[in-house]
Amino acid sequence: MVSVSASPVAVRYKEGLVHGFLVLTTLDGATVADGDALQTVHGDQVTDRVIYHFRDGSLQDETTVFSQHASFHLISYRLVQKGPAFRHASDLSIRTDSGLVTVHYTDDDGKEKDDAEHMKLPADLANGLVPTLLKDLRPQARPLEVSMVVAAPKPRLVKLAITAQGEEPFSLGTSTRKATRYVVKVEIGGLAGVVAPLVGKQPPDSHIWILGGVAPTFVKSEVLSYMGGPMWRTELLAPAWPRATESKNELPAKP
Repeated sequence: MVSVSASPVAVRYKEGLVHGFLVLTTLDGATVADGDALQTVHGDQVTDRVIYHFRDGSLQDETTVFSQHASFHLISYRLVQKGPAFRHASDLSIRTDSGLVTVHYTDDDGKEKDDAEHMKLPADLANGLVPTLLKDLRPQARPLEVSMVVAAPKPRLVKLAITAQGEEPFSLGTSTRKATRYVVKVEIGGLAGVVAPLVGKQPPDSHIWILGGVAPTFVKSEVLSYMGGPMWRTELLAPAWPRATESKNELPAKP
């Protein structure tokens, strides 16, 4: 059995001000949403917000607040998913100081329901934090194990086992770079974990690509959209400028 690290990930690179552009696609490459990644910092507290606006009018809004002292620590988390892209509308909220986890969702009959629980949340809770943690892992670090709260639809604590699967090449303009691919496996504990693979409810593995070096950065991910939903791919998006028309390049007519 491969040993895993359950200790909080040490801060090697302080997070800072960020505004990035993202595109969300199916694994076949069809675009489903455009997004913004917004990150602000106040002292040692970081607020990371990722918003996706879907082509069908759906919305996914994820806000992660965490501290970055000696190690990363989740303070609060909220994930809102609504619209036709999702089987059920849901609003998951987590506060680590109180252990309060709330979920507002619609059931199969379209009725709105609420569930609130005080949970014993571990120090390695990583909702919204996984890409940040992977950027700070040392190259020769052991496989990582962290915790995550999922709503299915009631809140449930699961473990994520994360292992590096080597480097894979990608193109950037005319140059070639290599990113490390990490595999993220959901480990559902207890009796549910034994039954899940038998009834087809074991979530598929997620994949996250991180470019290493002196300034590690996220490159791409392929993760589950929601429990029971499709896999979606997230990639960085470069701004596209409209081309000037020929008429704008024409010289003005002489009087």
